[in-house]
Amino acid sequence: MTLTDAGPLVALIDADEPDHEVCRMVLGQLQLPMATTWPAFTEAMYLLSRAGGPPGRAALWRLVLTGRLDVLGLSRSAVERSAELMTTYADLPMDLADATLVALAEERDDRRVFTLDSDFHVYRLHGHKRFEIVPGWRGRTGDAQPASMSDTS
Repeated sequence: MTLTDAGPLVALIDADEPDHEVCRMVLGQLQLPMATTWPAFTEAMYLLSRAGGPPGRAALWRLVLTGRLDVLGLSRSAVERSAELMTTYADLPMDLADATLVALAEERDDRRVFTLDSDFHVYRLHGHKRFEIVPGWRGRTGDAQPASMSDTS
C-alpha cells in the first residue's frame, strides 16, 4: 500500500495536468493499492469536478471500486494528531488533507508518500523523520527523468 495525496490522484486522471505522464510512470512502480484519507479524496474529487466534471469524478470512483485506491478512515488518535499537526505547521499552512496523511503515516509507521506537494519535504514524521517522497526526484533534478524510469505506455 502506498499513501497517496490528492495531487497524484488528479494527475493520474486528468491528462491535461502537467504531471500526468510522470504520475502514470510512477504508478507502475508503486505497491498497490494506493491509500488515501477522506479529506485527500474529497480534495481530489473537488479538483477533478472543476477540471473534468462527471467523467473525472467517475474515474476517481473507479479507482476505489476496482481496489486500486483505498480510502482509509482515521482513528481518534489520528484525528487528534491531525489537529496538532495543523497547529505545528500553521506557518505553511498545512491543510486538512496533508495533516491526515501525515497522521496516518505516523500511525502506520509508513514513510512513503506519493505526492506532488513540496510541503512534504518540510513535514516530519513524529517531528524528526523525513518522508520518502514518490516521485522522489521531482524538484531536485528539474524535469530530468532518472535513467531507471522508462515510459511504460
